[in-house]
Amino acid sequence: MPIDADTLIDWFDTTGRDLPWRRQDCTAWGVLVSEIMLQQTPVARVQPIWEQWLSRWPAPSALAATSQGEVLRAWGKLGYPRRALRLHAAAEVIAREHDDVVPGDVDTLLALPGIGAYTARAVAAFAYGKRAPVVDTNVRRVVARAVHGAGDAGPPSTTRDMADVEALLPVADAHAARFSAALMELGALVCTARSPSCAGCPVAADCAWQHAGRPAYAGPAKPVQKFAGTDRQVRGLLLDVLRGTSEPVEKARLDLVWAQAGQRDRCLDSLLVDGLVEQTDDGRFALPGEN
Repeated sequence: MPIDADTLIDWFDTTGRDLPWRRQDCTAWGVLVSEIMLQQTPVARVQPIWEQWLSRWPAPSALAATSQGEVLRAWGKLGYPRRALRLHAAAEVIAREHDDVVPGDVDTLLALPGIGAYTARAVAAFAYGKRAPVVDTNVRRVVARAVHGAGDAGPPSTTRDMADVEALLPVADAHAARFSAALMELGALVCTARSPSCAGCPVAADCAWQHAGRPAYAGPAKPVQKFAGTDRQVRGLLLDVLRGTSEPVEKARLDLVWAQAGQRDRCLDSLLVDGLVEQTDDGRFALPGEN
């Protein structure tokens, strides 16, 4: 069953969270920064860092003029720090080729370094009020339940997922953009993965999953992401050392963060390959642009 756009938007207008990147005075740059930061990171962790970034770097040119090392230091513990370098690279292109204004066209956004299908459409919709299918994990789950009657979304398919959301979007640009934001909020607050609040769902009456008796998800098992003991944890610990100093450090200092030498050295090598760490001529290590 289709999701009634007006019903969902009315719910969002009264229930949606008051987040700074949703406010009318937020620039397209602020929206882009928020979308990069929010990837796989909770809102509560993102908001204070986002506010610091926008205060310090209110335009792409301001970020572009900053060293990669300082950008990584300001990124702090948001995780997946390559996102910070991609944002820095995008800022350089925006400042140089787009008069310091984030583009509003999806294809132009996709041409920016590190900007993928989701981010390009999210910026077009949320910063410029355009009609564009914005698909994240929350949206996929809502569509799987409300439209297809499944307990959860199966493996992602860009073509199928985009088509599903495209079919739900209202025709008018502004209406479609507001609907996209409401759809994401519904998945984040109500139609959650583990404990959906169906009694308070604004579209429960038209939900195919409800009409089917809320069947359990029967698709492929989803991989469980863990953190403790993973290379992600070790990479983060190594970066913590470098973020905490303005001077290059000896490898012996990095060796203290993790007892397993093989994993530790592998992670350090991967940070070097990713451009998140640089090695000085005398063999010490530093954030990029700071040696």
